[in-house]
Amino acid sequence: MVDREQSDETWVFGYGSLMWRPDFPFVEASPALLQGYNRALCIYSTIYRGTEEKPGLVLGLDEGGECHGRAFRLDLNDVDDVMETLHKREMPTNVYTPRFLNVCLEGGRNVQAYTFIVRRDHEQYTGVLSIEEQARLVKQGIGPNGSSLDYLANTLEHLDEMDSSGAISEGDAEQRLHEVLRAVG
Repeated sequence: MVDREQSDETWVFGYGSLMWRPDFPFVEASPALLQGYNRALCIYSTIYRGTEEKPGLVLGLDEGGECHGRAFRLDLNDVDDVMETLHKREMPTNVYTPRFLNVCLEGGRNVQAYTFIVRRDHEQYTGVLSIEEQARLVKQGIGPNGSSLDYLANTLEHLDEMDSSGAISEGDAEQRLHEVLRAVG
């Protein structure tokens, strides 16, 4: 999968559906901040939340800025199985580059966390889209895992909960996501 330094801990960083539906066992979860990347609706979803004919739109970590999310510490006995599960879930079209990156947990502790960065050279990468085009794709995207609209709403609901608890402070990227949600109607 991906090389990692020998450590007595393995963390996974979630910034979209992994925050609210990790679907893997973990022993600890914490709000976390990733510097150097931002959460963006920048991936055409043609399998899970859309189709080839009517793609939806889902989140990716794109270059620049910062991203608040949730980090999950794995039991060392579960690491191999969790990594296999994550790759089956996140990599069916290889739209991401999986990497270990430094994240800052609530309380200031820094850890290396496994996450998925969007590949800008992939055909599913949208680049920068207008709010209106994002809203159109979110509205039309429906696939076997549900709608792009539900995906976006659930992600924002969890970010809002983390913001209201004081665990994070929403930034410009999250405000743009709220604009998209409002534009869907």
